[in-house]
Amino acid sequence: MEVIDQKAVRTDNTLLAITHLTQLLGYAIGFGSLIVPLIIWLSSKDRVEGMNEHGKAIINFQISLILYIIISIPAILLLGLGILGLIGVGIIGFILPIVNAVKAANGESPSHFMTIRFIS
Repeated sequence: MEVIDQKAVRTDNTLLAITHLTQLLGYAIGFGSLIVPLIIWLSSKDRVEGMNEHGKAIINFQISLILYIIISIPAILLLGLGILGLIGVGIIGFILPIVNAVKAANGESPSHFMTIRFIS
């Protein structure tokens, strides 16, 4: 009978990439871009190498996007600058998870572009 060490940390770049790609659920079904990565991060941050770093980057990025959207909505009244902000947030929110998923699959650290560090 073999004893399996449940505390062992494993390398799983595929799970890291999938965690980044779950941020795109907001574009596909309208919600889940914050909740699903949060659940994956909290359930496997101690068991997967690099998950803590990538999970914090994802949560910080999603909270930053929400903050940028909240700021952009009243800014629509200021010569329509909020519309440009919302378009920018939409583009950045779609592209950066894909870039970070590729980086995670290659074993690199995630990009922190336009991310406010709420969780360090």
